[in-house]
Amino acid sequence: MADSAAKGSSKDAPTNPRGIPYAPFVDKVEDYVSSRAEVESTLKSFQEMISKYQFMEVNTQRRAAGLKDKIPDIQKTLDTVRFLQTRKPGSEPIETTFELNDTLYARAHVPPTEEVYLWLGANVMLSYPIPEAETLLESKLSAAQQTMSNCEEDVDFLREQITTLEVATARVYNWDVGQRRNEKADGGDVGGEAAKATPNG
Repeated sequence: MADSAAKGSSKDAPTNPRGIPYAPFVDKVEDYVSSRAEVESTLKSFQEMISKYQFMEVNTQRRAAGLKDKIPDIQKTLDTVRFLQTRKPGSEPIETTFELNDTLYARAHVPPTEEVYLWLGANVMLSYPIPEAETLLESKLSAAQQTMSNCEEDVDFLREQITTLEVATARVYNWDVGQRRNEKADGGDVGGEAAKATPNG
C-alpha cells in the first residue's frame, strides 16, 4: 500500500547506531502498491525520503570536513603539551615562534613550565596544569576521531539508502508501465472481440 512506503521512516523501523532509519527494500512491488492509483503517492513518498537522506548526507559531509581540519590541530597541541612535560625545572628556555594570525608569527622564549593555556572556543582560554591539559586533549582527540569515524560510516550508510530508494522507485515505475501496457492490451483484445462479433452490413 502507499502507506507502506513510509515504513522506513517510522519510529519502529530499524536504524543504524546513530538512529538513521534504513530505507524500505522493495522486493515485491505488490507489497507497496495494490493498484495504479497508489503509484503516484508511493513514488512521491520515496522521493521525499531520498531528499531527506541527501540532506543528511550533505550535513554529515560538512561535519566530517570540519573534523578533518580540527583533528590535526588537537594532535599538534597535544604533542606540544607532551613536549613541555618533558622539560625539567632549571632547563634553558627554548626559542620558538607562535602564530598570531594566518600570516603573522612572533618569536618567544619559553622557560620550563608546569601549566599551559588552552583555547576552549568562543574566545575562552583557561589555564591547566600540564597533566590535566594532556588528559583533556587526549579525550578531545579520541572523541573527534570517533566522531570522524562515525561520520564516514554514516555517509556510506546514507548513500546505500539513497541507492536502495532509487532502485525501489525504478521498480514501482516499471511496474506501473507494465500495468498500463496490460490494460491497453486487454482493452485492445476486448475491442477486437467486439469487432468480430459485429456482422457485416
